Amino acid sequence: MNRKRRALVTGSSRGIGRAIAIALGRDGYQVLVHCAGNRKKAEETAAAIGEDALVLQADLTDPEQTKRLCKEMGEVDVLVLNASLQIRRPWREIPPQEAYLQLNCNFLSSLMLIQAAAKHMQTEKWGRIVTIGSVQESKPHPDMLVYSASKAAQTNMMRSLSLQLAADGITVNNVAPGVIYTDRNREALAEKAYAKKVMDTIPAGFYGVPEDCAGMVSLLCSEEGRYITGQSIYVDGGKSVR
Repeated sequence: MNRKRRALVTGSSRGIGRAIAIALGRDGYQVLVHCAGNRKKAEETAAAIGEDALVLQADLTDPEQTKRLCKEMGEVDVLVLNASLQIRRPWREIPPQEAYLQLNCNFLSSLMLIQAAAKHMQTEKWGRIVTIGSVQESKPHPDMLVYSASKAAQTNMMRSLSLQLAADGITVNNVAPGVIYTDRNREALAEKAYAKKVMDTIPAGFYGVPEDCAGMVSLLCSEEGRYITGQSIYVDGGKSVR
């Protein structure tokens, strides 16, 4: 390959996605930073990576915008599917539209982007696909039924595709974070009683940080990760086994 390998990380303007994008940039990839709406944050991430990082914007709850992103990303060698939508609501009160939005973002967009990216990877006989799941695949939160179900569906898709793409030199894996201290859950964890309840479920005794997930993704996307495929790897301080 004459050109620099390219990596798209969805939802990489902040949190876990940002840490992954920066790590892949450090690993030598040209990184495509994706955001849904906050382009300023995405540009800050791109600036932290380097001058060849690019910013792409698309709302992955909208299949038409996802379709546009599939075209705009061009040929990518690494695809990290980190973007997700998480809506807390008791299961009896979930309206169909909220379910559709989460399923579109957390599952359908992943399928569409893999369909688009895999063609080039198969031609090159090299590729890395990493889905970002959640500890909720094994420990579902009672008020996030659609989110946990969509993450489980994404992981099952990963397992199926890992078998179908292995002969083409493409690895497909899932990284399932536990309680990672990001702006998504900072407000909830600020409530002392809830924070103690959560901490009691983490054997390691502390929250993770985005860089904990980025290190695992970096390994899976490297040459050293070539023999790892079809795996769902929990980065959760032991929460999934308690």
